[in-house]
Amino acid sequence: MQTLSLSPHDQAFIQDPYAAYDRARAQGPVLFWQDYDMAVAFDAATVQALLRDRRLGREKLTEKDVPDHLKDWALVEAHSMLDMEPPRHTRLRGLVLRAFTSRRIAGLRSDIEAVTSDLLHALPADTFDLIPAFCTQLPVRIIARLLGVPETMSNDLLRWSNTMVAMYMAGRTRAVEDAANQAAADFTDFLRSYIDSRRTAPADDLITHLIAAEEDGTKLSTDELIGTCILLLNAGHEATVHTLGNGVKCLLEHGTDTIALSPDHIAGTVEELLRYDPPLHMFTRIAYEDIQIGDDTLKRGSEIGLMLGAAGRDPALYAEPHRFDPYRTAKPHAAFGGGLHFCVGAPLARLELQIALPALFKHLPDMKLAAPPRYAPTYHFHNLTELLITP
Repeated sequence: MQTLSLSPHDQAFIQDPYAAYDRARAQGPVLFWQDYDMAVAFDAATVQALLRDRRLGREKLTEKDVPDHLKDWALVEAHSMLDMEPPRHTRLRGLVLRAFTSRRIAGLRSDIEAVTSDLLHALPADTFDLIPAFCTQLPVRIIARLLGVPETMSNDLLRWSNTMVAMYMAGRTRAVEDAANQAAADFTDFLRSYIDSRRTAPADDLITHLIAAEEDGTKLSTDELIGTCILLLNAGHEATVHTLGNGVKCLLEHGTDTIALSPDHIAGTVEELLRYDPPLHMFTRIAYEDIQIGDDTLKRGSEIGLMLGAAGRDPALYAEPHRFDPYRTAKPHAAFGGGLHFCVGAPLARLELQIALPALFKHLPDMKLAAPPRYAPTYHFHNLTELLITP
């Protein structure tokens, strides 16, 4: 297996990882990324195949002792279906999908439109940062409404979420771990109390429906409810925040015409944005047996990184992959993962993007970038530090 030496903290790489992906893909299909100490796959065919390969999964083969300073964070992770495999994953995801139905998501359209309108009319008249003013607020307020959590909790939800997901970034420190553990403890305390109140006073919200969801006589435990709610918030809002920011940047830089944002084309435009500059660039899996990939063998227990960002720019699947084309004939992309762990919140994220982007550009038809946007040093997330807009 050929090796790759490429620091995930290198600023040139963070600002434009796609050139490095091209070079790595040409050496593939699998390289050993020294900086991560694991194998990685960069081409679309291998990434898509491994996402669906049941010989790989997210659940660790052997549990390591959790240090005391991460006990609360680890408890949340232990009950997150993101890190489960069948039969636990099958049971939990099935119960979640009984509450997180397509009908319930479609019913959020009016809420998304209302929150979008409120945020747009509150935007400053002078140059401002679109990320905190719009991109961040929309998805967290919608998730709060979906769960049934008061929207006045939005700032707390954002703070807890941002602090916890920092655990997945390259080069985390003890300070990051301490902060994430405290956020997990605070988030858990809030949800435990809120879930208890919903057991005695049910409402028409996702938490109530998750409490009621039942399969073969079993229901979600409180710890499972907490893990699921935290996962839905963290995964559900982070991806949408980043895609909104990346998407506005892309549309402005390419001078995209308004037809691409019309009702007939917005769905395709959103898929192209997700392919072209996705919010998450790596998703890791663990091999449950020796797996042959090309001329190389991935040993049982080894971790492999599936490079979602690289797969979306693979010339073997997409003609002129570095060209943004909202009218491109859509092909499957990996921005939401695949297989058993395909993002359960993907339909909601797509709906938010399809509503928010046209509304934003209609409200600010003359907006321009006030400064060159820069990506945050948070690899393997791919998001902007700020997006300064002149209305």
